[in-house]
Amino acid sequence: MSVKIKSYLKKYFIDAMSAMALGLFASLLIGTIFNTLGTYTGVTLFNEINKLASASSGMAIGVAIAYSMKAHPLVMFSCATVGYAGYSLGTVIGEATVTAGPAGSFFAAIVACEIGMLVSKKTKVDILVTPVVTVLAGVLTAKLLCPGVAYCMHYLGVFVDTATAYQPLLMGIVISVVVGIVLTLPISSAALCAMISISGIAGGAAVVGCCCQMVGFAVCSFRENKWGGLVSQGLGTSMLQMSNICRHPQIWIPPTLASAVCGPLSTMVFKLQCNGVAAGMGTCGLVGPIGVIDATGTAPMTWIGIVLLCIVLPAVLSVLFTEIMRKLGWIKDGWMKLDA
Repeated sequence: MSVKIKSYLKKYFIDAMSAMALGLFASLLIGTIFNTLGTYTGVTLFNEINKLASASSGMAIGVAIAYSMKAHPLVMFSCATVGYAGYSLGTVIGEATVTAGPAGSFFAAIVACEIGMLVSKKTKVDILVTPVVTVLAGVLTAKLLCPGVAYCMHYLGVFVDTATAYQPLLMGIVISVVVGIVLTLPISSAALCAMISISGIAGGAAVVGCCCQMVGFAVCSFRENKWGGLVSQGLGTSMLQMSNICRHPQIWIPPTLASAVCGPLSTMVFKLQCNGVAAGMGTCGLVGPIGVIDATGTAPMTWIGIVLLCIVLPAVLSVLFTEIMRKLGWIKDGWMKLDA
């Protein structure tokens, strides 16, 4: 694969998707957290913040993607409109209107950025030309692509949710492992979950898989990284281990096996649920567990499931599998040391 192709893949499917996740976090996800606080505290201001934050999701994604692509200021600010258009447009399926959501914002903002940058700072009337070209290119792209994107994302999400309902054991393993792996890779599991609007017990399995990766690596590497590593991975991201995984892929086995065990426990026993972007966040800022509470409720079984499947079992199983592999010589001390 040529260097140029690799750079484009990184630009569009790593940097842009990661930026999209940040945009979602700063809008929709923060709104969800405030809404949960409002529900359980009775403070209506928090619920109002949720409505405002949710309404601005597309704009936040558009600006975040433009920022990741190093767009000029006028292009970046124009992408607020483009992101909103991509998020809001879609198609009608049955009697319901389905929007393209984050995926629509993603594609529209990328096209708008690339075209907007072609004219940005090239004329003496840049303040007019750049916004006009950027917004026009983005909105036309949204009009063209969003119906198809909405259709595909809707039915992909329906397939995942339906398959999980019919085959909770198999799909619990698959979703937990796949979404957990995506979380650790330099792409966004939160963006993936938001794109397909994952929900129900499928979303619960996704949360658990992400928690297994984050908590798993945090505790497995404690001897190398101590408390700083525990916090940065357990409440931050397991992506910090990516460079070590590239050098020693076998260190990925313990948390992935933990995902395979905990995922079906979530779908079959505790029936944890989660919706959208929160399903791909794991223990990052405790957003995943908060999303589970918001979607599943506060029954005792839910709390037990969260503590057991999001914290205790990921830690215990990951350490157990790691120590077995250390005894066999498959993992060496220092292999999970984070770069300073």
